[in-house]
Amino acid sequence: MAVQDNAFHIAVMPGDGIGREVMDPCLDLLDQVQRKVGGFALKYETLEAGADHYRQTGTALPEETLRRAAEADAILLGAMGLPDVRYPDGREVGPQLDLREEFQLFAGIRPVRTFPGLPVPLSDPRALALDFVLIRESTEGLFSSRGQTEFVDGTARDFLQITRSASERLFDFSFDLAQRRRQNGYAGKVTCVDKSNVLGSFAFFREIFLERAGGFPEVDADVCYIDAMALGLIRNPWVNDVVVTENMFGDILSDAGAALMGGMGFAPSADIGADRAVFQPCHGTAPDIVGTGKANPTAMYLSAAMMLDWLGQQNDVNACCDAAAVLEGAIERAFATMTVKPFETGGGDGLAEITRKVVDEIG
Repeated sequence: MAVQDNAFHIAVMPGDGIGREVMDPCLDLLDQVQRKVGGFALKYETLEAGADHYRQTGTALPEETLRRAAEADAILLGAMGLPDVRYPDGREVGPQLDLREEFQLFAGIRPVRTFPGLPVPLSDPRALALDFVLIRESTEGLFSSRGQTEFVDGTARDFLQITRSASERLFDFSFDLAQRRRQNGYAGKVTCVDKSNVLGSFAFFREIFLERAGGFPEVDADVCYIDAMALGLIRNPWVNDVVVTENMFGDILSDAGAALMGGMGFAPSADIGADRAVFQPCHGTAPDIVGTGKANPTAMYLSAAMMLDWLGQQNDVNACCDAAAVLEGAIERAFATMTVKPFETGGGDGLAEITRKVVDEIG
């Protein structure tokens, strides 16, 4: 996608519940850092999708929304889905999954980073300075049978799919990320998480991982069973740098990673493909707190910072990367002052208070 005059077209899907509440202040913050840094522009186009749209129209992701999103330089999503709105087969409405499949957004990036001033569940002081990345393959694995469950003679059957092509691009992406992190002072290690001691599909997954590791000799390659990694995320998560795994395992581990940070309200995400990417907070739509002002917008703001950084790297626009650093730094300082404490961590500050503090820190 050609970008002219460093002006980026952003497809914005506010989604459902608190997704809609945190989106407008997020766009305001993006405009603020753009004005502060300069050197690029953002043009927003709001597109409808989500569970409420499905309830009203019978379509969760309209063709026109998909077409317009395909023409954008990046896609920014609010949380999507509502517990009481489901497809006829009982599945929750989740257009974000459709976007991953449609645009082949194979790398689900889930940063795990703790911020000074926020309480965390682990008492070890090393848990106060976590900074690693989980990557989940987002186009196949156990999720590949989504919507294709077989029901035969009282049995429901889903299937797990691992392909060489998808695995190779996933592992190359992971090693490349670890290589770049190493240049910035991180360990430069990739850990493949699987269940290769039980399932042949995961033995295949691990085999491909070890093959691709040979192309990145400066990056350390390690392997770990999923159950051991689940234990490790509680016992010693600080040993991780880049962790890569299958779709379902990644879905579970990323929520565990969010818990290490203090909750889902602090967990950003990016789903990245060859030339497109979607950025969205990991938390749900929280219909129980809609309209109360209790929503924690941090994950939305961090996801927006990830979008700026990706746009900068993808298009060689350093100003976008600088703006991402400004926004992320402002969020970190906002909590480091210990003058705001979100509801989910036992405090009394919500959307307005947290946003105001971040705005002040951007300056």
